[in-house]
Amino acid sequence: MVRGKTQMKRIENASSRQVTFSKRRSGLLKKAFELSVLCDAEVALIIFSHSGRLYEFSSSSLMSNTIERYQKNAKTLANLRITEEVYMQKLKDEAADSYKKLDHLEDAKRKLLGENIDSCSINELVHVEEQLEKSLSKIRARKNALFQEQIHQLKQQEAKHMKVNTDLKEKCEMLAMSSVPISQPLSPDMEVETGLFIGPPKTKVAHV
Repeated sequence: MVRGKTQMKRIENASSRQVTFSKRRSGLLKKAFELSVLCDAEVALIIFSHSGRLYEFSSSSLMSNTIERYQKNAKTLANLRITEEVYMQKLKDEAADSYKKLDHLEDAKRKLLGENIDSCSINELVHVEEQLEKSLSKIRARKNALFQEQIHQLKQQEAKHMKVNTDLKEKCEMLAMSSVPISQPLSPDMEVETGLFIGPPKTKVAHV
């Protein structure tokens, strides 16, 4: 026969309640003993009946040792819980502060872009204008610095090209001077025949 499921509520009949307590108490103590033996665990069980009678089981020699160990661990766990709660609250506060700063930056960015300024007061608009002026000053200073750097680089390139042109000009002048022929002066002992003759040149007859 299938045993019916017991409804979890207080048993009204005193006799039935005492019988159920006795049976379940014995089973619970037996399970505690088996758990300590099979799993090599330190187990302590304390039961007070409705009439105030004490029933207990301890796998160690003294129940007080297990209770003392429990109190130490419970205190440590409580401190850990407090530490975790404080840490979590700190993280939540930091996250909320970061969200506020982010919203403030987003609002300032929109105002700098000229958005959502209809609800701004005169002081807020003056502040935005001052920020824009500071930004423009920094941008102009950076732009001028870049221009000066480019001018300096161009001047260096110009000086380099001028040196190359000067070197090429000197080489061209040296090549032009070396290609001009140098005429040799005539010796005074040399006779130059300047007469003109018509017809074939005369041949000298050798005398025998």
